[in-house]
Amino acid sequence: MTTITKTLQATFAPPTAHKQSKLNDLLETYRDGLQEAFDAGASTMSAVSDIVTPYDLPYQAKAALCNYVPKLRKTYHAKELDDEHPIRLTNQAAKFDHSAERDYEFTWWVPRPGRGTNFWIPLRINPEQEDLWHDLVSEDAKAGEIRLQKHRKNWVLHVTVEYSVEEPATDGDATHIGLDIGETGLITGCALKDGSPTDPFVCSGSRAKHLRKEMHTTLKRLQERDASGWRIEDRFSHYQNALTDIVEKASRQAVEYAKQYENPVLVMEDLTYIRERLDYGKYMNRRLHSWAFARLQGHIEDKATEAGIPVEYVNPAYTSQTCHSCHRIGRRDSQAEFRCPHDDCHVSTFQADINASANIARRVDPWGESVPLDKAERDDSPRDGRGCDTATTHRETSETPSQMTLTAYEESEPSASDD
Repeated sequence: MTTITKTLQATFAPPTAHKQSKLNDLLETYRDGLQEAFDAGASTMSAVSDIVTPYDLPYQAKAALCNYVPKLRKTYHAKELDDEHPIRLTNQAAKFDHSAERDYEFTWWVPRPGRGTNFWIPLRINPEQEDLWHDLVSEDAKAGEIRLQKHRKNWVLHVTVEYSVEEPATDGDATHIGLDIGETGLITGCALKDGSPTDPFVCSGSRAKHLRKEMHTTLKRLQERDASGWRIEDRFSHYQNALTDIVEKASRQAVEYAKQYENPVLVMEDLTYIRERLDYGKYMNRRLHSWAFARLQGHIEDKATEAGIPVEYVNPAYTSQTCHSCHRIGRRDSQAEFRCPHDDCHVSTFQADINASANIARRVDPWGESVPLDKAERDDSPRDGRGCDTATTHRETSETPSQMTLTAYEESEPSASDD
């Protein structure tokens, strides 16, 4: 068995004026306590506890603050806090109920300070996550941290859950399927049959590319015009939800592609340090960093694991510059075309992303040379170093973490859609 971690998302059904007031008080008090503890430089759980104990907060929020504040400087190297921090709660606040008789079937028992002050709030869940919500209610899935965020008048709840699935395994000879994650071609997949690329799969990234460019331009103009915060946030949420929808559909298509082969194994590049490695100038860095490569990989891995398909990660060095046939360095004269200059190779030109995905699939073989001999100083062994910002837990974290906030639009990652 292996453990998967996901984040469930739900929005509150419109609360009554009385409940809205209680929620606003909870959020304001939480942020006041967070700011005071941060400004005081509290670096231990006990130091934070001394500061937040007098605040009128539920014990689940105080415990979460004691754990979170020391990390802000030690782990996230935060210099200051923005104004949009969500309420964090420990898993002791994970009290949910379900009834098919209600218009909103799932409800959450919102914690409040004091005895007898908690109240139920109906939830609008993502239908694709309904099974996990049932598992959460029945305690077949284990709850982790809970975050509550206010977006204008909407309240959004995020619940981290852990659950077990069968360890993916293959019987007999595996079919390795390389997936190349990119900008123009969002996902390019290629299965290797007897060492040859077979029936490639391409998911275009043009829509996502257009949305990211439009998002950056729109938000920049709104900021230049000193537009109200809620208007900027509304536009940001619109684009992020649209990008999330693209990621969900693309990852589903990739796994469906793999299912058509016998004993499939998905192979992707280890992009753990992609943000530290990329440096193509301010404009290209903004475009490439804004696309959450590892986030997309995480969605693919989660869906593959649920489908019983193993996932492997390999060194990304030279996958786009190496000929999949003769395994020597060639040229990528354009975004779309790879050219092999070696006369004794039967490949002259090849679609570049398919060539790269074939190399990715081949590289999982630990007995073969997969980095060109003239580049042998690179470590090319298969490794488990999947991206640090994905939904699963077994990740190698970056050595230079940073605090992510809604103000860093081009660096932010998409959140799951409400419906």
